[in-house]
Amino acid sequence: MASISKALFFLATLYLASLSASAESEDPGLVINYYKDSCPQAEDIIKEQVRLLYKRHKNTAFSWLRNIFHDCFVESCDASLLLDSTRRVLSEKETDRSFGMRNFRYLETIKEALERECPGVVSCADILVLSARDGIASVGGPYIPLKTGRRDGRKSRADILEQYLPDHNESLTVVLERFASIGIDTPGLVALLGSHSVGRTHCVKLVHRLYPEVDPALNPDHVQHMLYKCPDAIPDPKAVQYVRNDRGTPMKLDNNYYRNILDNKGLLIVDHQLATDKRTKPFVKKMAKSQDYFFSEFARAITILSENNPLTGTKGEIRKQCNLANKLH
Repeated sequence: MASISKALFFLATLYLASLSASAESEDPGLVINYYKDSCPQAEDIIKEQVRLLYKRHKNTAFSWLRNIFHDCFVESCDASLLLDSTRRVLSEKETDRSFGMRNFRYLETIKEALERECPGVVSCADILVLSARDGIASVGGPYIPLKTGRRDGRKSRADILEQYLPDHNESLTVVLERFASIGIDTPGLVALLGSHSVGRTHCVKLVHRLYPEVDPALNPDHVQHMLYKCPDAIPDPKAVQYVRNDRGTPMKLDNNYYRNILDNKGLLIVDHQLATDKRTKPFVKKMAKSQDYFFSEFARAITILSENNPLTGTKGEIRKQCNLANKLH
C-alpha cells in the first residue's frame, strides 16, 4: 500500500512539474529577439521607420526617449501612455505631467508599417521601447540591446500617474525614492537625467526660477539667455517659448549636460540638486569626465526601466491601433 502511495505521489509530482514547465514555455517573458519567428523583420522595420522619421522630424528622437520614461515608470511598461481619452477615462497624454509631449501620431506610422508585414503580432509596448532605443542611437547615444515580448495594457493610468512619476520640482530625496522603487539606483538616476542633454524645456517649466526674482543659484551668464527666451513671467502654454537644454550640443546625447549643471546652467530644480547634493554629485562629476561611464550607466538604467513590470504571455493584448484598446477599435 505504501509503495502504491509513493508511486501516486511521484506521478502527481511529475504532472505538476510538467504543468509548470508548460506554463513557462507558454510565457517566456521578455527575451532578446522575441519576434524572430513570428515577425523576423520587426526590429529592422522599427529601426528604419525611426531613421526615416528622424530624417524628416529631428524632434521625434526626443519624443521616443520621453515616451519610455513616462510610460514605463507608471506601474507597467505597457503602452498605456498611448491610449486616447474616452468618455469616462482621461488619457495619460492629456494630463499636466505630459505637458509638451508630442509626435504620438508617428508611433502609429511605425505600427502601420509593422501591421503590413505581420498583422496583429507586434505590440505597441514593444514599439514604444524599441523606438526609444533607436531614437537614443539617432542622437549619438549608445545602442542598447533590449528584450521584447511585452503586451499592451487596456487602460489609462492617468488617475495614479502622480503616485509614480517624479516631478522636476520635488526634493531629490523623493526623486531618489521614486527611482529606487523600480530598481534604479543613484548612478542610474544621474545617468537617466542625462536625457536633459537633448531637447528643450518650455518656459512654463522654468519661469519660477526667473520671476519675480532670479534664482541666485543660476549662472549669471546663463540667466541672460534664459530671460531672452522666456520674457514673460506667465508664459502662454501654447506659445513656442522654450530654452534648449544644452546650448552647446542641443541635438546630441552626451555628457556635456553634467559639465553644464556643475557650472550652474541646469534649467530645472532637479538639475541643480543633482549637481549639489552629496548623494549624487560624485556621479555627476564622474560622468562629466567620462562619456563612456555615462553611457554604460545610461544603458543599464534604460534596460531596467524598459523591463518594469511588463505584461507578457496571455496578459493584456496586442492592439490593432496604439491609441485604442481593441474593445474600442
